[in-house]
Amino acid sequence: MSEQQHTHSRELGVRDMTLFTVSAILLLDTLAASASIGVSSITWWLILGLVFFVPYGLISAELGTTYPEQGGIYAWVRDAFGPRWGTRITWLYWLNNVLWNGSVFVLFTGIFAAMFFPEMSLVARLAMAIVLAWGVILVTCLSLKIGKWIPNIGAIIKMIAFVALIGGGIAFAFRTPDGLANDFSLRSFMPEWGSSTQYISTIIYGMLGFELMSSASEEMKNPTRDVPRSILASGIVIFAAYVLATFAILAAIPLSDIDLVEGLVDTFRQLFGDTPFGRAGATLIGAFVLFTFFSNTATWSIGANRAAAQAAIEGELPGFLAIEHKKHGTPVGAAVTMGILITVVLLVYGFVAGSNEELFWRLFAASAVLFLLPYVGAVAAFLQARLKDGERHRPYRAPGGAAGAYVMTSVCVGLLVISILLFMYIPDYGFDWPVVFGSGTAIVLGEVAIRWAERQRRQPY
Repeated sequence: MSEQQHTHSRELGVRDMTLFTVSAILLLDTLAASASIGVSSITWWLILGLVFFVPYGLISAELGTTYPEQGGIYAWVRDAFGPRWGTRITWLYWLNNVLWNGSVFVLFTGIFAAMFFPEMSLVARLAMAIVLAWGVILVTCLSLKIGKWIPNIGAIIKMIAFVALIGGGIAFAFRTPDGLANDFSLRSFMPEWGSSTQYISTIIYGMLGFELMSSASEEMKNPTRDVPRSILASGIVIFAAYVLATFAILAAIPLSDIDLVEGLVDTFRQLFGDTPFGRAGATLIGAFVLFTFFSNTATWSIGANRAAAQAAIEGELPGFLAIEHKKHGTPVGAAVTMGILITVVLLVYGFVAGSNEELFWRLFAASAVLFLLPYVGAVAAFLQARLKDGERHRPYRAPGGAAGAYVMTSVCVGLLVISILLFMYIPDYGFDWPVVFGSGTAIVLGEVAIRWAERQRRQPY
């Protein structure tokens, strides 16, 4: 273990871990994209919930309790396949946050402008996005005793926003004399293959994140007891909220009018009505939504920067990523580097922006490819750990024995690979080459970073 490694204080209980996971997984920013599939998206949620969300939760619970190491997904893949593969997936896991944070801040500024300042200039939007990015970096560098309250409060506010969205959708369904905005006949629930199928990948994307809390395993009070409990509790809340919120959007907004950036604002305005009280309610909930965007990015940055720092501490990524706060042991080097890269991404956006919607999707899709690839490694690590380390005591063991492990691994990996392809390839259109190029460049940069770390290890001290 590196001399830089700190002893971490144990601050996270089951309540914190549940709220942390809800904050990480329950994403308002992708609801419009999944609703763009149409009413059949509800069917997709149910199918994928059964064949992916549940097995993935069981896998995360077993790995998180059997291998409660700081770094989480990095440690799991490192132990299963060696340091090099652990480093590769950690790099992708970390770098995806740069592109994803950029896409979320594009969404944030678009919604903020739509709500309060429709004439807001591009320069002002970029300035706001950069300030938000560095606010997230500050939260990441704080002790979890303080920093954990951003995800915790974000999870609570997010649930308020989801309850308002769901309640508004149900009320809208009962009070609208002309019927719902979309056809909800039995036939409309049947999945179809077409251009909107690209957004099915956002459903898989929206189910990922159970493992994130394990990146701070050494900061948990009792991981072997609390990891399964928090996964079960958060999983129920997350799945129900996603399905019902998708219904609310489709009840209020015609499929052809759903906008990936301003879809939530349009939905809340439609649900609350064009009255002074309705407009005030929509504005309040809209403000809540904006805070959840900030808390989401903070939650993922807390986890991803810890994973990257752990890899750097072990000499697998460049040394500057290993720098930790002298008092709190938080990943200052990884966080500051992330902030610089997010700033660069947002400034580049200022030169190439076409429409907010197009830019949001491309940044989001490129980040999603990088985000999904590590999960292929994590799920495969679950099966590899069963095969090479089967005698280890498992405080929680996913059911089904060896056959169940093979089936869960095969199904989850298969769906992850399909989702990766759907982010790069649009049915009836072809490959989205900016997404393919951006994802490929990020992978190449990872190999450069790994070689850089190798050279640093060879240098005499």
